[in-house]
Amino acid sequence: MLVLVLLLFACASLDSPALAQSADREKPKLKDFGSSLKRIKWDAKQNAAVETKRKDEKGNGEKGDSDIDVVRVETALVAGDFLVLDERGLPVKGLTRDDFVVKEDGKAHQVGSFSLGDDVAIPRSIVLIIDYSGSQAPFIETSVEAAKVLVDKLGPQDRMAIVTDDVELLVNFTRDKEKLKNSLELLKERVPSSSASAPSAIPFQERRYGRSAQFSALMATLKEAFDDEDQRPIIIFQTDGDELIYLRQPIISPTVPVGLPPDMRKMIEERMKQSLQEQRNKVREFSLEDVYKAAQKSRATIYTVIPGGIRLMGFTPDQQVERIKAFEEKVSLEIRSPQIRARRLDNLKRTLTEAFRLEAQTMLKVQSALAVLSTITGGWIEFLEDRSQASEIYSHIFLDINRRYVVGYYPINKEHDGKRRKIDIEVKGHPEYLVVGRKSYYAPGPED
Repeated sequence: MLVLVLLLFACASLDSPALAQSADREKPKLKDFGSSLKRIKWDAKQNAAVETKRKDEKGNGEKGDSDIDVVRVETALVAGDFLVLDERGLPVKGLTRDDFVVKEDGKAHQVGSFSLGDDVAIPRSIVLIIDYSGSQAPFIETSVEAAKVLVDKLGPQDRMAIVTDDVELLVNFTRDKEKLKNSLELLKERVPSSSASAPSAIPFQERRYGRSAQFSALMATLKEAFDDEDQRPIIIFQTDGDELIYLRQPIISPTVPVGLPPDMRKMIEERMKQSLQEQRNKVREFSLEDVYKAAQKSRATIYTVIPGGIRLMGFTPDQQVERIKAFEEKVSLEIRSPQIRARRLDNLKRTLTEAFRLEAQTMLKVQSALAVLSTITGGWIEFLEDRSQASEIYSHIFLDINRRYVVGYYPINKEHDGKRRKIDIEVKGHPEYLVVGRKSYYAPGPED
């Protein structure tokens, strides 16, 4: 009988010389990106997505785990990056590994690894998922330019990949900043609304917008982009989240507001009819809960940026309505065509408050879903309400990444039960400090 011994050193840690050497390794290139989505099927009985095995996995005649005696030395490191804020909400600097208390499911654990967020010896593996669908048209050029600022801030060991809402791997992981920026520039030229000053290499008739498959792109990234060697996996998710309507068990659905003028109601009813049919035809094989679970199973920290998003979270219903009205009026006034601008402003005046309230409820659900997604991974959400904010937001993200502490530990519970486990990180002697970061993770399953 073949015996496979998986030998991992229990004393290894992120700040040990052995693991520090992994910064020099060449990250394997992603192949057939998006293939994991083809293996996801919706299981109505379980009310969840189920992932089928690849052909090269157990069950194709090759030897699987059941044919091999596996001796596991259980030393899987659980690591995450954490931001520590004082009572004024300011980042706390100068902490060491001895300052942190780590608990899993209420049981104290010894800190097994520690490093600073700006340690250039610890490479960051960053994936930028960029939504360039039609709804993002006014913000694409500004967002691309801001993303170039992010690229310029990458450290010498950092690697970055770019994924679009077409579930397209625009750029594989690379440290080549010029390659990243050139690819972003080509993406900007790809859209029909591009006003790039330089001649575009893409003929106008071949230009297009993305297909709004942002959550599909995120699922593929969570399942395919990172491996155990990625010490700091990070995702920057730039989207308005409108693919939510096509997910299983959708939290939003097309609705016709009450009290509309007859001509507007007829037009919207026709659009809603088309939208509902499209929703049925394009339904995905996973739900929002499946996305949450995939995010929790991954070790990636997700920062979400909503371009063109009107921040509604934290405002009263009446304030939400007023913010939407003001935004719609601003967008209408920016329309170049006098006829279209006048027609849109007229429709805006005739739209009843109830219609705006319904729109606010839908938008709030989307924003809340994106906020939960980021929060459960230890990240946060930001709104790009004005084009001028783009550079500031991306700079803020990178500043947050640098200010964090990377803390890891070896779980006492060695069970491969696939269950969710709670993480508590505290700073000794400072109950007033707020520690922002991942609050849970999923243990390996029985087959892992």
